[in-house]
Amino acid sequence: MTAANYDTARGLALLTMMERIRAFEEQAELAATRDQLVLGAIHLSIGQEAIPAGIMPHLKKTDLILSTHRGHGHTLAKGADPTAMMEELLGRDGGCCGGKGGSMHIADFGVGMLGANGVVGANIHIGAGAAHGAKMLGDGRIVVDFFGDGAINRGPFLEGLNWAGVFDLPILFVCEDNQYSASTKTSDMMSGEGAAARARSIGIKTHEIDGNDVEAVYDLAAEITARIRETGKPEFLHAKTYRLHGHTYFDPAAYRPEGEAAERWANDDPIQRQRDALANAGVGDAQIKEAKQAADAEMIAALAAATAAPWPADNTVYDDVQDIGSPVQEAF
Repeated sequence: MTAANYDTARGLALLTMMERIRAFEEQAELAATRDQLVLGAIHLSIGQEAIPAGIMPHLKKTDLILSTHRGHGHTLAKGADPTAMMEELLGRDGGCCGGKGGSMHIADFGVGMLGANGVVGANIHIGAGAAHGAKMLGDGRIVVDFFGDGAINRGPFLEGLNWAGVFDLPILFVCEDNQYSASTKTSDMMSGEGAAARARSIGIKTHEIDGNDVEAVYDLAAEITARIRETGKPEFLHAKTYRLHGHTYFDPAAYRPEGEAAERWANDDPIQRQRDALANAGVGDAQIKEAKQAADAEMIAALAAATAAPWPADNTVYDDVQDIGSPVQEAF
């Protein structure tokens, strides 16, 4: 690969987004461990940054996404403000959900991010519903629904994909296969050939890709999203990646074979792979390092702003809570 046949601007933009996602999560981890400002669990997506970074450039602001409990990267890449996201993790008033959603239920409807979800696989149903709504409205929006490999063993996987297939819904299902379902190797609890085979069996057009190659993800996502806009039909992307940290920020991941994570850090970190690709194309070291330096500065500032932000007022505790009265009286 040489500078003559490499899109340097695109390559740097992809690296920049991955650096921003990682820097955000590194600061979020510090907020939880060093500062003890996060009261809920944080599930880091460090090692999986190439998937949202490669897919999101092909989405419009009005397009919709849904995520898992590991949703910081998707939210940030869709265009959410990192300070509002950090305030959300810290339970502050300026958070994108008013400080009430936290990490596992972060959302930002303003950029089309309908929410992370703490229930494994539940967002697949919601995504199918959102896509059905978009189809009925005829507004041209598409939906991208992210979930992990553990979700394919749950009922919503069959139900959501089947619904999308039956009604020809404009949705891309993305399985981020990081190989572990919490603390269990997914392959040890999965019968058959896995995510892609199951999607194909439902009749959905299916693709498999190295989810740590951000350039490949970008190219394939461009093709898929354009086709979904044209045909209105669902597709499935099985993106193979690896979770470099534990299931949560306090999980030491002792269940993994000794040396496995270290080997992946050394040889399959998507950010380092993109740095190497840029260097091989002739991009200078200073320009590559600047992406990380800028991302670090941005997210350090976001955490500082969130730490200084006020708590929600006590009288807002019941805001956003639906109350239709007694369900007995309303229903009967």
